[in-house]
Amino acid sequence: MKHPKEQIILFDLDGTLIDSTEAILESFYVTYETLGVAAPRDTDITALIGYPLDDMFARLGFPATQIDTCVRIYKEHYRRISRAKTILLPGAKEAVEAAAQFAHLGIVTTKTGHFSRELMEHLGLMGYFTVLIGREDVHHPKPNPEPIHKALEAMPQVTGETYMIGDTCMDMDAAKAAGVIGMGVLCGYGTRESLERCAMWVAKDVREAIPQIHK
Repeated sequence: MKHPKEQIILFDLDGTLIDSTEAILESFYVTYETLGVAAPRDTDITALIGYPLDDMFARLGFPATQIDTCVRIYKEHYRRISRAKTILLPGAKEAVEAAAQFAHLGIVTTKTGHFSRELMEHLGLMGYFTVLIGREDVHHPKPNPEPIHKALEAMPQVTGETYMIGDTCMDMDAAKAAGVIGMGVLCGYGTRESLERCAMWVAKDVREAIPQIHK
């Protein structure tokens, strides 16, 4: 007899389930080259992964009048290369498959939702998720709780706990504000020090996190 799923697990994407660092960096470099501007260091870019794209460009010093152009150039290139230059993180597939046995699953990301769905379909995992909330689906992205609230509106009501698994404090702050359990993973862009400060739990990666949820 199949047991009902009485938990919800929401996942971030970059640094949690997937590694698209190469595609992200290349798309930033193409944007800078197209605009004739010297590109920053890799570490300056990767330190901002998790923020919405427009926010990343602003934090990297572009004036507000250029942000829309930056985002357009970036997205045009990213869409062309994202499938070829994005991989699942080690253990992510197995973790998602295991989680789907006992919980309803969703994705909450600051990436463009349309691109994210294409990526997850390409990687063979989209079918495990009830909902995917991307940047264009909300007015206020993480760390605001709106994306989590919107995801939960599209999911069944459960009697068990709801979790948000992510690799940065933006994920954890959104979880706290939404009243769900935030679990940080160390396989992405956040540091152990920051995650131990902002997360309720910290695991090495999603492969380690799922058994901690399903005890």
